[in-house]
Amino acid sequence: MLAKCSEEVRIKGETLHLKRMKKWYGGTLVASLFMLLVLRYVVMKNPVEESYLMNPFSSNATNPLEWVHITGSPTVQYPVNGSQVISVDAIAFSLFAQRNLSEGEQQSLFTWNLLKNLINHSHALPNGVEAIKEAGSAWNSLMALVQEKKLGYANDNSSKKAKEKQCPHFLNKMNATEPDKSDYKLRIPCGLTQGSSITIIGIPNGLLGDFRIDLTGEALPGEPDPPIILHYNVRLHGDKMTEDPVIVQNTWTIAHDWGEEDRCPPSTPDKNRKVDELDQCIKLVSKNDNRTVSPHSHGSRKSSVVLQRVKYFPFKHGSFFVATLRVGSEGIQMTVDGKHITSFANRETLEPWLVSEVRISGDLKLISVLASGLPTSEDSDLTVNLEALKAIPLSHQKPVDLFIGVFPTANNFKRRMALRRTWMQYPEVRSGTVAVRFLVGMHKNQIVNEELWNEARTYGDIQLMPFVDYYSLLTWKTLAICTFGTEVVSAKFVMKTDDDAFLRVGEVVASLSRISMTRGLLYGLINSDSQPHCT
Repeated sequence: MLAKCSEEVRIKGETLHLKRMKKWYGGTLVASLFMLLVLRYVVMKNPVEESYLMNPFSSNATNPLEWVHITGSPTVQYPVNGSQVISVDAIAFSLFAQRNLSEGEQQSLFTWNLLKNLINHSHALPNGVEAIKEAGSAWNSLMALVQEKKLGYANDNSSKKAKEKQCPHFLNKMNATEPDKSDYKLRIPCGLTQGSSITIIGIPNGLLGDFRIDLTGEALPGEPDPPIILHYNVRLHGDKMTEDPVIVQNTWTIAHDWGEEDRCPPSTPDKNRKVDELDQCIKLVSKNDNRTVSPHSHGSRKSSVVLQRVKYFPFKHGSFFVATLRVGSEGIQMTVDGKHITSFANRETLEPWLVSEVRISGDLKLISVLASGLPTSEDSDLTVNLEALKAIPLSHQKPVDLFIGVFPTANNFKRRMALRRTWMQYPEVRSGTVAVRFLVGMHKNQIVNEELWNEARTYGDIQLMPFVDYYSLLTWKTLAICTFGTEVVSAKFVMKTDDDAFLRVGEVVASLSRISMTRGLLYGLINSDSQPHCT
């Protein structure tokens, strides 16, 4: 603004060639700038009011990046009442407000407190604002529960009994069909992880035999319906696009409505891509395909018979089936009677770890539902040699040569325990020369957050982050690793790995000791052909 006004004054001064007019314009410029500063101060005193004037989510915006340079905080709009907005400043206040936490509890928040500046740039990454908003709600619920237990409102015996059942390894229900009910719901208390499966045994019945399986998440406050992470729709008599049997897979959120359908068989052959190295849809034989039966001899005559090939479809009206949805690394696979049928790739902000309920509805006699391989935390009271699994406390007197940050999901308790029992037992880790921490974002499920909080207190190797752990926010998690490795432990080297990798710590340390470089080192498998994913 200053440059623009100065240029205007210069041009007018040169045009008029009047020295006395230059002084007049100079005075006007100073007065204008003063008024602008006053106006800016008044507006900035109330960021919520500013968000009404410059809402970055406004549909009228022509340039989606135009609001990146706005000094006010972005806002979050609730879906029920479109006019109700809340500044991220308000959410940030709840995330970073002073809490009545012990010194031990604060150990897991070193990175949390150092990431406060991310709030001001939450709009820079996809789903950043939503992730912070959801984390604010989850954090408030967790802190309320923590304080309640400290005040003695929760009975100790009932808490221990409830803990055993909070995240069970499996759930099952026999004879699930209930009279006068067209749907069935199975609560999944702690989400799904890779390897989790849901097996459904039933018989398509009724007039059409069509049925649906929905894996849903948690609805946020103010949202009437939860997101659908997988909508598996079996249509035995086709739909508007085909008369043949078809399986339709999709997702739904209140913000974006239905996504793009994945159909099996696909509408075009080129849409049949791979997920976890498995076909999105197996090749179903078209009922127009024919096969020729070998000729038969009838005296002097020979004839060949052309028969129509029967079309294969895994579900049939009145026929018993066993269907299993299994979570892979890239998506969810469906097998029916032991044969792979479909795959569904994970979609942004709709990952399997967010699943909180299985809903089955339609013309289906439901015989049994079994959810197995569910994430469950380990009872520390029953853990053998617990002290050997706890992290070595950080010391200012003893420098750290290598800091290793691990990326897990909040509800993947088993993987963290596997790492604690395997490569985190290397002498370099147990001596404190190498420090290892799990960088974990908040979960939308309160039970998972409670288990995560208890785990962090028990083992001392978890660093919580002030946002919900979406895959699209890996950049923030990488920043968190760099922040902890430089600001908290001042390590010579910083390394990132995943929770499904076995790290030979001794080999890594030995390799680094042979390198003479002390700065500017990027060490690892470099893929020079890859490019950043721009959104």
